[in-house]
Amino acid sequence: YLITTMGFSTPFSALAALLILSNHADAFSTGASSSPRTVASTKLAMGYQQPWSPTQAAGGSTPPAAAVVDKVAAEMLDSSREQSIAAAPVAATIPTDVADVTIPPYVAVVGGGVDIDATSAIAALEASQTLMVSKIASSIPDLALKPDQSYCPVSTSGFAIAGHPLKLDASDAAGPANIAWLSDLCIDNTMSSLTVYNGPLTDVPHLISRCAIIDGDKLSFFLDFRPRGYGAYDLRDAAGNFPGPDTLGRKAFEYSGARKDFDTKFGTEDVINFLGETKSKFEGSVYSLNLGDVGLGEFEQLTRGPLALDVTMPLSAKNVDTILAAREQAANLWLDWALDSSHSHRPGAPINAQYLYDSKYKINAYHVLLDVYAKMFGQAEGEQLAAADSGPIDEGYVGGGS
Repeated sequence: YLITTMGFSTPFSALAALLILSNHADAFSTGASSSPRTVASTKLAMGYQQPWSPTQAAGGSTPPAAAVVDKVAAEMLDSSREQSIAAAPVAATIPTDVADVTIPPYVAVVGGGVDIDATSAIAALEASQTLMVSKIASSIPDLALKPDQSYCPVSTSGFAIAGHPLKLDASDAAGPANIAWLSDLCIDNTMSSLTVYNGPLTDVPHLISRCAIIDGDKLSFFLDFRPRGYGAYDLRDAAGNFPGPDTLGRKAFEYSGARKDFDTKFGTEDVINFLGETKSKFEGSVYSLNLGDVGLGEFEQLTRGPLALDVTMPLSAKNVDTILAAREQAANLWLDWALDSSHSHRPGAPINAQYLYDSKYKINAYHVLLDVYAKMFGQAEGEQLAAADSGPIDEGYVGGGS
């Protein structure tokens, strides 16, 4: 890329350009200072052990020493973030001044098939996620930071995972957008994760978008649009079939209706094609267990959506590019749905039913996250991180603040 609009005449990679734009836009002063708090919140003492489902209610090694691509750009990110954190006042709202910055095409982040290291990969993911969250905040004015549940700046939070500093900006929107929880999480050299749980006023899918470095030279990527109604996805077999009325009685029609509603509104042909094209671009990918596969955990079966991507692949420039583009597109899809008033529930019974479903969903989703993080970081740090990232599951959220 040839950056001329900012007075530069030297070719930069797209990652370098992104970091320069982020630096000039103060994109890394989004955190609110908060004193360290005990992460093992009440959810760890509530004794949740069994998954809930409506059917029950009804009945390694480091990368090779190749050329480190965009190392200077990654160092720019670290320097920019440290400087802005040191100078930033406590933020009351999420900055939106970078919302109109166009994120460069990620196919050119590193280019040429050259290897990329973990530091550069996470730096690119974090910079991209910062801009995505800023775009969301600019589109949803009532999205506000929750300082008491955030861990930022990293210099004072005292929260680290596997020895790496952690930054978590927690937000919600108590107004019409009705976002119950947004977690903007990054662990240096380790993971970038964006989680959005919606409140009961809409049926917009929850968004889970996470990429982690594992064994030093692999990428673990998970992307899911999680349905807001029970569609008996946990009962789907490996061939994609669901039990009918002979097994579930009249409930089979209710669950089939929920699946059809999701497919019509969100799991459209365009979304399916987007996910299919993403999968086709991965190099050396190995897919994890999915719905209907023997061995998938019960909590996973109850929370995972029908379109989820759960894949491990080598840490490479092309794979990082593909993940960056996929996460950006997924966030844009979610934002379009969130801003579409046609996805709002009618007052009364639909909202009450959504609230009841969401309350139990959050319990199951926490256990999924606990299992994922315990496997990545060990039981003790996994519990801490799952508690911080999943938000307050013992909170009766219907549109107000904590």
